[in-house]
Amino acid sequence: MLLSRLLYYLSSIPTLLTGIKNLPAIIAALLNRGAHKTFMVELRNGTRFNVRTPMDIWVLKEACLDHQYEQSSVPIQDGWIILDIGAGLGDFAVGVAHAHPHSTVYAYEPFPESYELLQKNLQLNQIQNVQASPCAIGGKAGTTQLQLMTPEAVQHSTASAVGNGRDGITVDSITLDQVFSERKIDRIDYVKMDCEGAEYETFFNASPATLAKIKHICLEHHDGVTPYSHLDLIRFFEQNGFQAKRIPNPVHRDLGLLYAVNSKNI
Repeated sequence: MLLSRLLYYLSSIPTLLTGIKNLPAIIAALLNRGAHKTFMVELRNGTRFNVRTPMDIWVLKEACLDHQYEQSSVPIQDGWIILDIGAGLGDFAVGVAHAHPHSTVYAYEPFPESYELLQKNLQLNQIQNVQASPCAIGGKAGTTQLQLMTPEAVQHSTASAVGNGRDGITVDSITLDQVFSERKIDRIDYVKMDCEGAEYETFFNASPATLAKIKHICLEHHDGVTPYSHLDLIRFFEQNGFQAKRIPNPVHRDLGLLYAVNSKNI
């Protein structure tokens, strides 16, 4: 794991150097963090993002420069209906919508600060084919607690097992079944998901009819957060007609990407 981690970080250096257009301005902003709450990252593909922290830049690298979700699953096609669960600042949603203007992206992000950035980044890039919602997708409808896990917004979680007295805020929540009914859609071609452990209750509480309407799923799994692991997800997907595989994280043993494709839709 140590060698894998070292190789991953070393390989990321040229990606950052070649993929980011305004690197000197970013370095200056990081050195003067007290002056501005956010600063801008310009990518060479023409997209721009308001970000808060170095972690946000790393998220952009993985989603928009590495294309980690598509690299671990299948290339997204123009015209697809895409669901982004845990949209954060809009890295995946903006990147996909920009590259595939005839697709529709439904982006869900419950953390108010991140949702505000998502909205700003959609406007900044003049994205018209993303419909954003400030709520969580989970195992139940109504409201849920978003646990503020660390200073990094990308690690906040609605997973019911992670509370343990941590600070939290109440956010609106819907189920995967409700996405279809509220959006009035009959299929989702691609689900991208990064919700810090809530992936288990979200899918385990989805109906078979809803699962049958999803073609591709690529999610980051989080072992050790709930009583479940990626093995439970793989078994669940296979029991519901999917073929599933896991791509290990090069840095963290308890993380990885899990790709599932609906066998009936291959």
